[in-house]
Amino acid sequence: MRTRRRAVVAVLAAALLTMPLASCGGDEKAAGEGFTVGLLLPSRAVPRWEHADRPLIEAQVKKLCPGCRTEYANAENDVTRQRQQMISMITKGARVLILDAADTRALRSSIQEADRAGVPVIAYDRLAEGPITGYVGFDGLQVGRLQGEALLKALGQTAGSDNVVMMNGDPTSPNAEAYRKGALSVLTGRVRIARSYNTPDWSTQNAHTNMSAAIAALGPDGIDGVLAANDNIAAGVVAALKSAGVTDLPPITGQDADLDAVRRVVKGEQYMTVYKPFTKEAAAVAAMAVAVGRGDDPRDSATTTVDSPTTKRIPAVLLQPRPVRARDIERTLIKGGLYTKGQICTRELLAACGRAGLTR
Repeated sequence: MRTRRRAVVAVLAAALLTMPLASCGGDEKAAGEGFTVGLLLPSRAVPRWEHADRPLIEAQVKKLCPGCRTEYANAENDVTRQRQQMISMITKGARVLILDAADTRALRSSIQEADRAGVPVIAYDRLAEGPITGYVGFDGLQVGRLQGEALLKALGQTAGSDNVVMMNGDPTSPNAEAYRKGALSVLTGRVRIARSYNTPDWSTQNAHTNMSAAIAALGPDGIDGVLAANDNIAAGVVAALKSAGVTDLPPITGQDADLDAVRRVVKGEQYMTVYKPFTKEAAAVAAMAVAVGRGDDPRDSATTTVDSPTTKRIPAVLLQPRPVRARDIERTLIKGGLYTKGQICTRELLAACGRAGLTR
């Protein structure tokens, strides 16, 4: 692999030597130079990857580097497939990879292979293990804290005697563990954690199965609140409770501000979600990837550093999440450009939107 990369570099160097001198003017050359940015996302199960992250990153790369192209691949929650996708992109000559790992630990060897081939890897949204060059994401502990704080507020004075079910994320994701720890830092000693489940693949169906088990154990009226790690999981929780005949739903948290989740918040079926401004995240990772692809130091694009289990002081951009209840939708999501009122307020939701102050 290293031999192949040296050959590619030699060909590029020879090509540059034959270009007219007018096109070799330092910053002007760098700004106009095109290369391939590989974008690897983990799944289609969570709507944000295809609906938000992919188009936003592709648009930002093109804006920053008009001559660049983005090669995209989705792992469909399959680690082996993502390994093959990484190898394919390296073989085809991608100069830099943006990786949201399907499994942050299992992809370590592939990241090492990319490093040996001279292809830097920017970890996106999930902090992958191995010699990554940079990381762009959100403060996972803060996400969990926001969820825990919202749930405590919803439970009110009875919180100390209330049963809470924790519906955690995929155990292979370091983000899931950060969300859980953040939530527990708020909830421990202040509520009764009656049941706690992991949700493989962040799947709505797996969440439905786990929530059905919790209802069977505690009774349909024995659950006072649900700490759901994201909106996909919250959807499964709501469906399971409805299937059990629960009409007065307990407060349920979420994350990602998926459109269906925002509508559930408007209807009162989901208490809150956590919004992570994807536009800022996409812009930050595109800026770092393009800069690294041009040979710049990733520290120039970073605002802090983070440590992974294998690598210390990784240049990073950590963005701040925001809690969203019904009253926050207009100032946070609509004014932020994520959705329009028309997208949220379907005909069936007009009355609920009116109660939430979302009149078209």
